Amino acid sequence: MNRVYFDNAATSFPKAKNVGKRMCEYIECVGTNVSRGTYEEAYEASEVIYETRELICELFNFDKTENVIFTKNITESLNVLIRGIAKENDHFIVSSMEHNAIKRPLNFVKEELNITFDECKCDKEGRLNSLDIKNLIKPNTKAVIMTHASNICGTILDLEKVGQICKENNIFFIIDAAQTAGFLDLDINKLNANAIAFTGHKSLLGPNGIGGFIIDDELNKITKPLITGGTGSASDSEIQPDYMPDKFESGTPNIVGIYGLNESLKYILNKGIKNIREYELDLFEYFIEKLNELNGFRILGTKSREHSCPVISLDFNELDNAVVSHTLASEYNISNRCGLHCAPSAHKTLDTYPQGSVRFSLGHENTKEEINYTIDALKKILSKQ
Repeated sequence: MNRVYFDNAATSFPKAKNVGKRMCEYIECVGTNVSRGTYEEAYEASEVIYETRELICELFNFDKTENVIFTKNITESLNVLIRGIAKENDHFIVSSMEHNAIKRPLNFVKEELNITFDECKCDKEGRLNSLDIKNLIKPNTKAVIMTHASNICGTILDLEKVGQICKENNIFFIIDAAQTAGFLDLDINKLNANAIAFTGHKSLLGPNGIGGFIIDDELNKITKPLITGGTGSASDSEIQPDYMPDKFESGTPNIVGIYGLNESLKYILNKGIKNIREYELDLFEYFIEKLNELNGFRILGTKSREHSCPVISLDFNELDNAVVSHTLASEYNISNRCGLHCAPSAHKTLDTYPQGSVRFSLGHENTKEEINYTIDALKKILSKQ
């Protein structure tokens, strides 16, 4: 069989139809910067960027296109949101399932500004009891910052309840939607979120190197930009503009990436997020069903269609996880990911630290035939132990 790609939680492949073609169109036919020219091609690029902001608003049921900010990835977005609001002696709350994209910026400002943060402990399947957050709130709690779904086991955290608690206690709520933007229907209002960070290259089916965040006016008021510089606006001043989106978008943006994201967003919205989700969850259930016919490993997470993204991680009993992963890739051409997945706290929660797990993450063009092939490969590997 040709390559089986089961590493969509790292980056989706293949991308949405025509993403590459649209990016080439910009490089070969447009090629201009934005906000820095008054000729036709410059206006065209600006229009595509504005339209992409509108598509992001549609995706998240957001109503302020100027408050859609583009970054190079979700890690940069989370750094802007965390380091931009942190002040000395602030307190933050996270879950025990967080990616290093949240934990490392928090630890950075912990050393720099003497902030503190507490983890709300999830259970062995990665599930969050939102009521536990109430016990962690302090008078100086500034924000709750949480992933929407685990990149290791796919478990979805119940963030609607978290958002309600934040609203009741006048605490900012920031969501890491790396694994859910493009997979779940996300409504910033229902989630009671002040900001949602996203990346283009995972379930949004766009290119690498483009991400961003949406932010409401309340959080924006206290958030400092991470990078300052030329914006193509207010060029008579050496002071950073405080109006949006220029406040956060200094320097030349990844225009070719935005062109690709524009195309992938149209693909997703036209096809329907629900339709893509149901197809991927059908594959997820089928994979779990087939795995349950085998022995010799533990399946991490909830294994529940209603509470999971299409991500499956295995922890082998007798075999070395890294050896299994390498064998799948080198002998069977099955792309997977082994290790700690940049989320050591989550692996400690799932009781898979330090060995990590072997992860299979499904995408919009995977098939049951590929799953059957992978199950047969696992049977052969397990038979040799």
